[in-house]
Amino acid sequence: MLIDDSRPIFVQIAERIENDIVDGALAEESQVPSTNEFAAFYRINPATAAKGVSRLVDEGLLYKKRGIGMFVAAGARAKLLERRREEFFRQYVQPLTREARKLGITSEQLTQMLGRSDSGTQLPEGSVAQ
Repeated sequence: MLIDDSRPIFVQIAERIENDIVDGALAEESQVPSTNEFAAFYRINPATAAKGVSRLVDEGLLYKKRGIGMFVAAGARAKLLERRREEFFRQYVQPLTREARKLGITSEQLTQMLGRSDSGTQLPEGSVAQ
């Protein structure tokens, strides 16, 4: 992950850890890289990295073992998946269904379209799926 200058670095650190949890790269109860490791890797202030990690502690996704480091909390992946599914619904599904209604696309037609896009096959323009 490269640092994106348009967004706060601590947010990007938190998102990287979240992505690693969701992807399974960081399993529940596994140790998270230290703030000093993040700071050295990204060449940032350790306090900035700590702010990103603290954000995840506040959300209950990480916890601290005194003198050892930060660890992924039990249930963190499920919590993140639920949150991301809700975000996906609001960001993609709701606008998609609103636009489909405007265009007179039925639920069945929309389901067919989604199945078609998932399989990678496309019908010629102007044709109708059977």
